[in-house]
This record gives sequence, C-alpha cells and structure tokens, in this order.
Amino acid sequence: MSIRVGIVGISGFGGGEVMRLVANHPSFELVYAAGESSAGSRLADRFPGLSGKLAELVIEKWDPETLPKLDVLFASLPTGASAGALARVPMDVKIVDIGGDHRHVEGWAYGLADVWPAQIKGQVRVANPGCFPAATLNALAPLLVDKLIEPANIVIDAKTGISGAGRGGSDSRFGYAESNENLIPYGLLKHVHMPEMAETIERLSGGSASGLVFTPHLVPMTRGVLVTIYCRGHATTDQCLDAARRFYAGRAFVRVTEKPPQTKWATGSNLAFVSYAADPERNLVIAMGVVDNLGKGAAGQAVQNANLICSLPETAGLEGAAVWP
Repeated sequence: MSIRVGIVGISGFGGGEVMRLVANHPSFELVYAAGESSAGSRLADRFPGLSGKLAELVIEKWDPETLPKLDVLFASLPTGASAGALARVPMDVKIVDIGGDHRHVEGWAYGLADVWPAQIKGQVRVANPGCFPAATLNALAPLLVDKLIEPANIVIDAKTGISGAGRGGSDSRFGYAESNENLIPYGLLKHVHMPEMAETIERLSGGSASGLVFTPHLVPMTRGVLVTIYCRGHATTDQCLDAARRFYAGRAFVRVTEKPPQTKWATGSNLAFVSYAADPERNLVIAMGVVDNLGKGAAGQAVQNANLICSLPETAGLEGAAVWP
C-alpha cells in the first residue's frame, strides 16, 4: 500500500527530519514538497545525500489551492503561519500540523501519541505537541492520572538544543559565536508552550495548573530536550516509577528508567525517556523527561501520529535505534 505524502516547510529542521523518516517508511511515498525560499530547487540541492527519484523532486511554492492528490500532508511552519492556509486544504487530505497553530483547537486532535493514542486514531486533523510539552507531558502524565502529584505549582526547568529554534532567523542568540560555550534562559513567564502544557495538565488531572512555571534554556548542542520538573506530592520514587511502567506498558516509544535520563539516549529517535526521584517527607517529586526535539519533539511524533490516523502499525518507519547507544 502506497500512501501519498506531502511536506510543507521541507527546508526547515522539522520538515527535513520528516522527509528523512518518510524516505524510509514502508508505506509512505513523498510526492509533494513545498517551501518558500527553497521553491524551484530539487530536493537534492537542499539535501545532497538523497538519490533516485526522491532527489529529483522539485520543491514547489506553498499554495494550498494547487496541491496534487495527497493522502497525508505534514505542515512544518512557524507558529502563526499555518492556520489560514491549512483551513483551505480539502478535508479528504489528512493533516499533521507540526507547528503551534492548532494545539487544543476545536476540530483538531491533540497528538500526544503515547498518552492518548485512542483519541488520535481515525482523525483527519492532528496537532503535534511542541518539543517541550512532548518531554514534559510524557513524564507528568502517569503521575497526574494516578493523583501522585498536585497539578498546581509545578515548576519546569528545561534545556534545549539550538535546532529547537528552527533554521534561520535574525535572533543573534542562535548564532555559533553567541550560543557556543553559553547557556541562555529565554521566554520567561510567556513562552508559547505554556498554555499548551497548562491545558494538558488540567485535562490529565482534572485540577488547575494555575501555578505552572516554565523556564527554558538554550544550551550549546544541536538537538535534544531535557526537562527537570519539580512537583508537590507524597509519593515515593518507586511509586512514581511503578505508575509510569503501568501507564506505558505496551507502548513502543517510552522508556521508564531508574537512572536520570540523558539527551544523547534519544538522539535521532522517536523515543521518550522518563524517570523520577521523590522525597515524601519533603512533599517533593522530581520528574525528568528527555526527547530529541526533532524526533519525539517534532518529526518522529508527527510520523507516529500519521501512522495512527492511517491505521498503520504505530511503529512503521520509526523502529531505528538512537544514533548514540
């Protein structure tokens, strides 16, 4: 079975990673690639490692009115750039939006694939979570569902590689000279992922996340996200680990580990690592989550969501090991 796939924003980090996964997918065939500045180029001009028919595919200027016949469209556009255009895509084309315009928007399933797979299957419009929510919510979900922590007053300390900011842009913080040998907090009190995480925490727990604090930091590495999350709760470490093992039993991509996770464990993969440390006497639970921001944090989870909405095995095209063992 060949499923015709298109990618919008293919020249960016996220779109390029989707292309890499689609190229090796047993059921997906990339027949349409779109971009802005790269329009008119062959894929091989942007990605010299490609060969065969895929290398000769020409990148088109993004226009929802001129789409070829597609089964699935991946949209990897900056937040604020996809809502209007994707509204003009016919409903018989399934969409996975990797950008931020449709998260918790009516008519779109929230694609937290390892937590809510049943709510994604059969949908035609799926909004991929952001990279920070992917790491954070996978770690918190078992604790919130089992009422082991309070949903209020959660503090998230996050570290991300530079590719999480996207390709290009004029912000000098993301240049080599500024980011190398440096550590930069940003998005204080108003990061775009805050509402998404608060909404999901409330849906998982049934309580208020009004005290949520989230501080991301840019670290001098290419890819990877690590979140360290401080919560209130009287659970023990073993109770937290047991809750996560039960919650993710049979799930292919979440690893529950007793060791604090490292970003390299997930590099190049769709894996999420979660771990916990707790001190019930201090009413303290520390949850930790690791993902590759371009894998589970973007393209990997997008392909996982596409598998779900196309009634394919969830692991199709995603079973490769991490780059660093």
